[in-house]
Amino acid sequence: MDGYIASNEYLDSRQFHIAVRRLADSLGFGADRSAALGPGLEYVQSRLYAPGDPVKSIDWRVTARTRKHHVKEFEAPRRLPAYLLIDTSASMTIRSGRHSKYETAIFIAGGLALACLDRISPVGVLGVGDSRLHVRPSLSRETVLGWLHRLREYNVNEPTRMASRISQLAPQLGERTLLIVLSDLHEPDALPVLKSLAQKHDCIVLQFRDPAERGLPGAGWLRAREAETGRTAVARGGVTWSDPEAIAQELRRGAVHHLLIDVDQPYIPRLRHFFKSRGATGQGTR
Repeated sequence: MDGYIASNEYLDSRQFHIAVRRLADSLGFGADRSAALGPGLEYVQSRLYAPGDPVKSIDWRVTARTRKHHVKEFEAPRRLPAYLLIDTSASMTIRSGRHSKYETAIFIAGGLALACLDRISPVGVLGVGDSRLHVRPSLSRETVLGWLHRLREYNVNEPTRMASRISQLAPQLGERTLLIVLSDLHEPDALPVLKSLAQKHDCIVLQFRDPAERGLPGAGWLRAREAETGRTAVARGGVTWSDPEAIAQELRRGAVHHLLIDVDQPYIPRLRHFFKSRGATGQGTR
């Protein structure tokens, strides 16, 4: 197809799957918890025995103390469905080093998706470039691997459509959902949309940065072409092209968690710490 190329980061499907599997194991997701009562793993309280309650659930300590039969109740685990919102636009595919932002994002998306399945959380995907890819959350490993390998081919001409794609998705989200955005955030209009979404859902943004976006070496002037619009611009070397800290502060004010990933630097330890420090997958118990 015209404009489409295959990722050369992990050409061998088997090697790609192994690498993604290792990342999923490294992330070590935990389990979301719910205040709903029912059979589960974590003790919540004891209550008076009612006809029909199983004898094995009797709390003998409380029964001995009160001289009335009580049964134990446990917290029923509930898994948040997850959506990976992947930026498939042209700016993600431009590289100045070995690894592109897009290839890194797909690798991380695969690890996150398999980690969600490990903890029995359904996971879906939405392309937020010009791609029409949209797969609703599923527990099917075959479905996840299918869209993951499909994403390994990308179009070098796609514009960013993050704000509109998220606005279309929001009304379709019934229950609380974990939304993980993987993007370089080259669309400023997406920030207020993400902040609005975070009022009802758990939102995480993984922002990817190419070394050139930290500033090209030297102090000369250069002419560049914007990957998605084709517009030309003149810039000076040594000047950063974006301010991730300002973006992070704005997102945090809207209760959106943010992590900047430089694709030319080790990021897996930081990624692991980021998810574990925020209670595995979100704000945890509610």
